[in-house]
Amino acid sequence: MKNLKNFFKQVFLTLNLYLLFSLLQISCSPALVNLDTAKDEVAKYYESGQYEEELTEIINDAKEKFSKVDITPNHAVVFDIDETALDNYSAIKRIGFGYDKKYWDEWLEKAEAPAIAKVKELYDFLLNKGFKIVFITGKTDYQYNSTIRNMKSAGYTKFDTIITRSKEEYKLKSAEYKANKRNELTRKGYTIIGCVGDQLTDCVGGNCGIIIKLPNYLYLVE
Repeated sequence: MKNLKNFFKQVFLTLNLYLLFSLLQISCSPALVNLDTAKDEVAKYYESGQYEEELTEIINDAKEKFSKVDITPNHAVVFDIDETALDNYSAIKRIGFGYDKKYWDEWLEKAEAPAIAKVKELYDFLLNKGFKIVFITGKTDYQYNSTIRNMKSAGYTKFDTIITRSKEEYKLKSAEYKANKRNELTRKGYTIIGCVGDQLTDCVGGNCGIIIKLPNYLYLVE
């Protein structure tokens, strides 16, 4: 009888430990958020003024950093384009914050994305200081003409060059592609003083200088 009691006691303790362990696992697991709720939070961030507030702080800090640079003729700042220079928020929201290649290609061909005002402010500031401006985008070479149209209509009319992906570069990861292009620029004589982008992959791999990371909660490029 004593052995039987000890057996049940052991079983009871084991069950309690199992339940405790399970509860700890649950409490440590990240809480899942309903997809519609997450989309609403993203929309609120962009439309409530929070995005503008965060962006203003980043751009003001960037201008302070660049103002301390002693500029030489070949000093350049590299910018990304989408969600850095140009704002595609309305187009992305229109399809529920998803991605549809056909829709995206059609949107880019329209060349109607407006400038992100605070980034345009930084662009103007850098031009007035004497920096050369280069844009490196993940867009492909067949989107080059629409990209040029969109940039000029948004007010980005002065730049040394806009670089798009060639067919041979389509399969490269974003970070590798952009690092390669910055390396090419340095071989041509540019000194890259800064790199401005909304993705971490925009400014890694060397030849970045002052890194200005802008907020983007719409998508992630790896």
